[in-house]
Amino acid sequence: QVSLVESGGGLVQAGGSLRLSCAASARTFSSYAMGWFRRAPGKEREFVASIRRSGATYYADSVKGRFTITSDSAKNMVYLQMNSLKPEDTADYYCAAQTDWFKTYDYWGQGTQVTVSS
Repeated sequence: QVSLVESGGGLVQAGGSLRLSCAASARTFSSYAMGWFRRAPGKEREFVASIRRSGATYYADSVKGRFTITSDSAKNMVYLQMNSLKPEDTADYYCAAQTDWFKTYDYWGQGTQVTVSS
């Protein structure tokens, strides 16, 4: 069974921090890569960060140096630590799985809302 469940969103002031969590089924966690995406109001979904099975991580330029993606294989969890949050980080954040290298992200969670007040 494939499942992704996000948590940890909320309201935070600019400059604050939040940690998003993504609980994955064992099958999903073994994917080629896990990623975080976001969709701000009125905008298209955009890539935020990803972590491959190898441990390699990738970040959007807009979050580099502020966000950190990690995974815990013992718990089948993927995290997104978000520091120095800005109002422009306000969005719905989604966890996703890329099950194999030749696929796009093919499984998605329901999302968790992050609001950063100025």
